Amino acid sequence: MYDYVIFTDTACDISPSILAKWGVKCENMIITFDGEEGQYTSDEITVKDFYNKMRKGSIARTSAVNTETFKLAFEKELQLGKDILYMGFSSGLSTTYNSARLAANELSALYPERKLFAVDTLCASAGQGLLLYLTVQKRNCGATIEEAAKFALDNRLSLCHWFTVDDLVYLKRGGRISSAVAFVGGVLGIKPVLHTDNAGELKNVTKARGRKAAVKALADKYGELAIDPASGTVFISNGDCIDDAKKLAEMLKKTYGVKVQLITDIGPVIGAHSGPGTLALFFLGRER
Repeated sequence: MYDYVIFTDTACDISPSILAKWGVKCENMIITFDGEEGQYTSDEITVKDFYNKMRKGSIARTSAVNTETFKLAFEKELQLGKDILYMGFSSGLSTTYNSARLAANELSALYPERKLFAVDTLCASAGQGLLLYLTVQKRNCGATIEEAAKFALDNRLSLCHWFTVDDLVYLKRGGRISSAVAFVGGVLGIKPVLHTDNAGELKNVTKARGRKAAVKALADKYGELAIDPASGTVFISNGDCIDDAKKLAEMLKKTYGVKVQLITDIGPVIGAHSGPGTLALFFLGRER
């Protein structure tokens, strides 16, 4: 048994069953739809239902995990004699990490004999999930909590996030692109190719004409940046576009010989801002 518990949040886009296998605990963010009184956590609405609602025009919004929620979750483990390593959603995209940091600081004063680390992964979606996975492997090989936290910090800026979206309207709503760019892109079939930069924020890097070219652009970025193109660990996430995810995996296998280890769904937390049809690729690279 390990003497520390790794926590994350639902922005990691790793299913509860896989997180359980990894021995990682997860805190839920809240999703609401405009015009509805009810609210959901990521495990209370299926990915298919979530994206179907978006396709019908529903606007989804998300709420960060608050400090009190983290305090309650962390304290349960502290009372069992466990230390805490939280690896959270990029501070460049959410206040969730800061809530966990504040919770850890408050609890450190109450449990001075315990160790609490809050790591800002500067990652999102299955990029956050991939950094979690790699850190879990270190833990499984005997890394202390200090060594695991240092590994996560040392490798977070090597975690490449490259993605494309199918409909620019969702990026426009989030202020990532202007209304004019969204309109012209929609008319011309332009698909942006974006990445997460060193500040953990989304940046529009280039454009591709059509979906096929955008998918190829993701594969090309892998060849350009991957540290170990032939046998690196690769995750793909998709916003209800599994066929495109499989095509990208086949392209990577054929071109570079690498086998994609995990294809996962983009859940409501990320999907609320990127929309259905989002396709993302994650791997360790020489730079982001």
